[in-house]
Amino acid sequence: MQLRAKPTATGLASRSPLKCYRPAHNRQLLVRNVAAISTAGQFTPSKVAIFVEPSPFSHISGMKNRFESLIKNLKDQGDDVMVFTPDPTPPKEFCGAQVVNVLGFKLPFYKSATLLLSLGLSIRVLYYLFKQRPQVIHVSTPGIMCFAAVLYARLLAVPLVMSYHTHIPEYIPRYTWSGLVQPMWSIIRWCTRRADLTLVTSKAMKEELERNRCRPRSIEVWQRGVDTDVFNPKHKCAAMRARMSEGHPEAPLLVYVGRLGAEKNTEALKDILLQVPGARLALVGDGPQRQELEQMFQGMPVKFMGMMKGQELSEAYASADIFVMPSETETLGFVVLEAMASGVPVVAVGAGGLTDIVAPGKTGLLYKPGEYAQAAQYVRQLIADPDMRSRIAKAARREVEMFGWSAATRVLRERQYARAVRLSIGKRRFWLLALRIGVTRLGRALLGVVVALWQQLVSKMDYARPYRTTAASASP
Repeated sequence: MQLRAKPTATGLASRSPLKCYRPAHNRQLLVRNVAAISTAGQFTPSKVAIFVEPSPFSHISGMKNRFESLIKNLKDQGDDVMVFTPDPTPPKEFCGAQVVNVLGFKLPFYKSATLLLSLGLSIRVLYYLFKQRPQVIHVSTPGIMCFAAVLYARLLAVPLVMSYHTHIPEYIPRYTWSGLVQPMWSIIRWCTRRADLTLVTSKAMKEELERNRCRPRSIEVWQRGVDTDVFNPKHKCAAMRARMSEGHPEAPLLVYVGRLGAEKNTEALKDILLQVPGARLALVGDGPQRQELEQMFQGMPVKFMGMMKGQELSEAYASADIFVMPSETETLGFVVLEAMASGVPVVAVGAGGLTDIVAPGKTGLLYKPGEYAQAAQYVRQLIADPDMRSRIAKAARREVEMFGWSAATRVLRERQYARAVRLSIGKRRFWLLALRIGVTRLGRALLGVVVALWQQLVSKMDYARPYRTTAASASP
């Protein structure tokens, strides 16, 4: 049985949302929601505000697929969804969800026109939130918009769910100064402690956050998903294979799909390709490192396909022989899931979230980070053994068929959002007790400091101490 918060029949719809919205009233709704959970065992929030950066409508990444699928499935299940995102040309709505643009800016060290971050602070945003009255705020992290989401959640007394997608501590040494890694972890810890629930994309990321002292009780894995109709072996296309191999369809064809950036470790593909004679490589995607990679692969059997979408992307996956993934910073690895769904065996590095989705020897092959000779050996082995290639591809396809976006969204709505509501009201219910404990601990600490200072002062004023020490040492 699913319970939804019913609109109150008080005529509030006819008033200005800024005048009629009361955080105290929203806290009462939270209390009733928790009561509904305790009596019926389940509560499904029906109004969700989503803050996401960069924009899933312009920036190509695995996060794009997840949030577009989330919005679509929430709307399909009858929810009221509003999306706030930095996008210069956003759609007015997406799958029936209203999209609100916020001012964004580019990162100085990452040259991408679509990777925009935003402070998210705006009276306009607050107006739309007052108007919608969300029961849950869901924000992507790490980023800058999460600070605004924390503020809005506190002002409106709304549960806050954060989802962790980009492993910034791994990116920092590649783009800036490694000394910023620990401060970044401090920010991540702060964010996870302000959220009622933090979602990660894999068990590996959950363990990583827990090792870095993020609160383990409020971290859960957001179930993975992939569209098995869009990514399917049936999309295999001879014309696409000829295009990707530059007129050599008979040659073994390797493919990489993803952003061409330093964090993806795409330079490793050169080491692998040099150890696989006769093979060709197609790179699908774009990014700030493309020009550098074009120079690096000059004279080699490599085709830069550029950005591909829709049917072309489906055909590019299905028309290759082997998918190679060298990135060591993946929080999950959606492109690997898409390759598996397309019936293409995967050779990937055993790091990050990739270890969560690839079963070595069964649904793919994993090599140790930096062991490119081992990766090349796996590629040669798959090329030489078509039966092994077919067996792994079929097993991978069967594996991903169990994970659909609809099921992932259902778990998110009915269990994880509901848990965020319970945790939120629990925090509000016991905040006085927490405040008293905090004040007591602070008082004890201050008292300890005062006592230590007093002892130090007394010690300094004891002028006879050197004489007593001398006398004690002289006695037999």
